[in-house]
Amino acid sequence: MSSQRSLPVPDGLDGMRLDQAVSRLFGLSRTAAATLVEAGDALVDGYPRPKSDKVSAGAWLEVTLPSPAAEQPPVAPQPVHGLTIVYSDDDIVVVDKPVGVAAHPSPGWTGPTVVSGLAAMGQNVATSGAAERQGIVHRLDVGTTGLMVVAKSEMAYSVLKRAFKEREVDKRYHAVVQGHLDPLRGTIDAPIDRHPTADYKFAVMSDGKPSVTHYDTLEAFRSASLVDVKLETGRTHQIRVHFSALRHPCVGDTQYGADPTLAARLKLNRQWLHARELAFLHPRTHDEVRFVSDYPDDLKYALDVLQDAV
Repeated sequence: MSSQRSLPVPDGLDGMRLDQAVSRLFGLSRTAAATLVEAGDALVDGYPRPKSDKVSAGAWLEVTLPSPAAEQPPVAPQPVHGLTIVYSDDDIVVVDKPVGVAAHPSPGWTGPTVVSGLAAMGQNVATSGAAERQGIVHRLDVGTTGLMVVAKSEMAYSVLKRAFKEREVDKRYHAVVQGHLDPLRGTIDAPIDRHPTADYKFAVMSDGKPSVTHYDTLEAFRSASLVDVKLETGRTHQIRVHFSALRHPCVGDTQYGADPTLAARLKLNRQWLHARELAFLHPRTHDEVRFVSDYPDDLKYALDVLQDAV
């Protein structure tokens, strides 16, 4: 059963986006808060407002909160083609995620997920976190392939969440970006937040969250470069946003300004971005574990075409 809550906007949330304020005040995920606002279930001084509107301290906020069952639907097992288990024990499972698969269910997404795929494989994951995200300690975009670790024990969930937060996990990606980077090796330190006008996009914003990306060019082609990328932070779309801001978007990433003609020539329907390596201290043994993932077929093909054109 839904519940009604009414309260003034606290001083500490003055100037914050409405969906972010609702998320903070009621402990909802950002996605759940945005869905609630878009449904007209959050009124500011008696009127519905767009989710991107800024709220003012003292404004009267009336929110209709969903029932726990509505907010946290159970995840049904669903076999996911191409999802493979790289490693599994009592505490963790490391998977190689194929393209077109989300990390977990979310409003508006009806496709396959890692969570449902693991359930179909008989893998029991940690119950910590929201019901639709149980065991998930980090995410990959739907269009990004490669390695993810999911917690199976509650202890592993707690330890890994903290390790990701404290930047103790070595996450390395390979990306093919348009053009040639100058310098060939460097660091992109630029804050990221939600795009001010475009839903589902992010952008470099002066008041965004600190975001740091290290890169090293591995190979240069005529029209693109293969780069090794190490993330110091883990913002949504971070690699895609940072290279787009440098005017070197990931090849195939038309959402962030990539050349559609080049994408078509390489037969790419998504960004050339792969979670190549993942290393961390095992939550139980404290020994370092490291995993490496090969490029999937679509990225291999695109790379071969670029190499042949040199």
